[in-house]
Formats: sequence, structure tokens, C-alpha cells
Amino acid sequence: MAVDPAFIGTQLPVTTLAIDAGRLRFFAKAIGETNPLYTDIDAAKAAGHADLPAPPTFLFSIELENPDQFGWVTDQGIDPRFLLHGEQSFTYHSTAYAGDTLTAAPRIVDVYSKKGGALEFIVKNTAITRADGSAVADLETVIVVRNPGAVT
Repeated sequence: MAVDPAFIGTQLPVTTLAIDAGRLRFFAKAIGETNPLYTDIDAAKAAGHADLPAPPTFLFSIELENPDQFGWVTDQGIDPRFLLHGEQSFTYHSTAYAGDTLTAAPRIVDVYSKKGGALEFIVKNTAITRADGSAVADLETVIVVRNPGAVT
């Protein structure tokens, strides 16, 4: 099944998340982060932060809070069994902290294929902003769709 290029430009569901210190500590532990900057408020403040900062890759997890985070995949007729997270990059504009309420607004920006359609790629950009609209980061995710029906 080919991913329809008309999918480019599609705005996906927005997710808003209030970040608390416990969530940041849990995330830091889950990824094996040992720097006390991300788990100890005193260490964070000693380093000049107002509160616990979000670990750099934490922002990726905001969209995972959406109850139907992959609904857009099945809406496009894509079988989730053939998905692979191919690439992730972050462009930071400011630091997110415990106490911030962040909004993730994802949009499909490109669709292309390789290997005669055996591999299709969906590029998704996500703008992360605070409640006041200020920019926190821009994320780019490349999702690979394996097309078992493609003849290469």
C-alpha cells in the first residue's frame, strides 16, 4: 500500500501536557540519565535553572500521551505492524521545566519512497510550545513503512 502524497500538509491531533517534576525524574531514570541536574531540584537551581529541566529527549514523549497516538496511521490505511521509527531530531529554542504546560502540534511535511516502493517514508514535524505560545522546540520524526507487497 502506497502512502498517499496528498497526506503532506495534514495537521495531526494536538496534545497538551502539564509537566511535573515526578514525571521528569521518572523519565530521566527510564533513559538511564544519571546527571542530578534532571532529578535533584537543588542541583538544577545551582546550575542556574528555575526548576527541574526536561531531559533533552523528553519532548518526544508528549505525543505519546494522546489516547490514540497512532490513529492517523490506521486512518491512512497503513498497517502499524509494518512501521519503524527511523529517525528523530530536535531543534531547541528554550528549555522546558517542571511546571510548564506544553503543546505538541504535529504535521506531516513529506512522503517519499525508496527501493521501488518497498520502503516508504513519512516525515512528521512537531512544534512544541508553552501555554503562552513561546517556542520550546521543533521535532522531526521519520517513520518508515515497510511495504511487503512491493516488488523490487
